[in-house]
Amino acid sequence: MKYWHETIAVSKRILIELLRRRRSLIFWSIFPVSVLTLSGFILAERAELPLADAFSYAAPSTLVGAALFFSCLGGTVSTVVAEREQQTLKRLFISPLSGVSYFLGIFLAHSCIGIGQALLIYAIAAFWGASFKGSILLGLTIIFLSIAAYVGLGFLLGTQLARRIEDVNSLVAAFGVPLLILGGAFLPTTLFPKTLLNLARFNPIYHMNEAFVAVSSQNAAVDKILSHFNFLLVFAVVMVVGGWFSYQRMLIVERRL
Repeated sequence: MKYWHETIAVSKRILIELLRRRRSLIFWSIFPVSVLTLSGFILAERAELPLADAFSYAAPSTLVGAALFFSCLGGTVSTVVAEREQQTLKRLFISPLSGVSYFLGIFLAHSCIGIGQALLIYAIAAFWGASFKGSILLGLTIIFLSIAAYVGLGFLLGTQLARRIEDVNSLVAAFGVPLLILGGAFLPTTLFPKTLLNLARFNPIYHMNEAFVAVSSQNAAVDKILSHFNFLLVFAVVMVVGGWFSYQRMLIVERRL
């Protein structure tokens, strides 16, 4: 119970700070809604699809490819870097808070943000007639695996490469934007030439996107997306483990300073 209470406390602190900085919350809402709206209308026009079908396809890509990327990966990097800059970690060293609880608290906070973004995106999509056609349990599993992968990668980048808040935007942009485009977050992967598709198979965002689009808009079962699901599962586990060890290494360095 100790870890549970500490995890909830860390998560609440992060979410309360986010609510106080309302601009971040507003921007994290505006961005996915804008991407969803633009993608939906472009698909409807260029692919000659009904609006409902266009938004059914655009919603999952927007969520896992764009919304969760910037809130869970970018948000985790920002949180870790800000905690170091503001000396919050040093204050935590003299408290009974465990490193496990701190790590899980950040994951839980960004899971709440991700679920909130999912509800927002599908509410907007439903307004245009779209619906979630597949297994809700399988869809939630893909969302949580995506969040775990992004948060773990955020710990890796935040502890190893970013030193100041100013580094966050350039870091996320340098790593993220090419991966987002190659992963199908902004353009359907059906438009990609064969060479880009071959590259995309090494991109975790591509597998998140393909798996979630298939479940959400095509009612695909797990056997139809098994290769994408397995890649995402392995990647999420590797990122969480890598993020944890990077976090532990950061604590050792911070204690010496």
